[in-house]
Amino acid sequence: PNTAGAGHEYFKRYFFPQVNKKAIIVDERHNGGGQLADYYIDILKKPYQASWNFRYGNDLDAPSGSIQGPKVMIIDETAGSGGDYLPWMFRKFELGTIIGKTTWGGLVGVLGFPEFIDGGSVTAPNVAFWNEDGYRIENEGVAPDIEIEQWPKAVISGGDPQLEKAIETVMEQLKSNPPVIPKRPEYPVRVRKTN
Repeated sequence: PNTAGAGHEYFKRYFFPQVNKKAIIVDERHNGGGQLADYYIDILKKPYQASWNFRYGNDLDAPSGSIQGPKVMIIDETAGSGGDYLPWMFRKFELGTIIGKTTWGGLVGVLGFPEFIDGGSVTAPNVAFWNEDGYRIENEGVAPDIEIEQWPKAVISGGDPQLEKAIETVMEQLKSNPPVIPKRPEYPVRVRKTN
């Protein structure tokens, strides 16, 4: 739902049961933001390291909580703040294809806000995002690699054009670039032969 506390819980709850799958679609539509989403990106970009061979049972790949195949992210115009930052990092680290509509473009921070005498309050950004390219994302958003509109007619009839395109894209990527499954080498001979 967001990149705040509830979003961190949801990510862990839904990502880790999917580990060792061949690919993943991350749906970050309607992400209301909250915090930086670097935790999600750190998990999504984990490269294959090695495998462990057990005397009995299957081998265990490391890192154990990772997906090595194609990754697709779905974004929309309601995702902002942390919902802008997550797809921005997804693109920066070249994790995969982004599908949907340009995000809201509200990547700012609000740290504290004054309360009025009548109990009301007002917020004003007091943290701005910038990187080596300057001040970006605010009022621009993050554009998708493949733009897909959620037409009301399709949604009302039970469709989800953005998700459907994400599935089509990740399946094509799986065919053309499947994850490499390492082949266990022959067991080494660890004894010396005597004459």
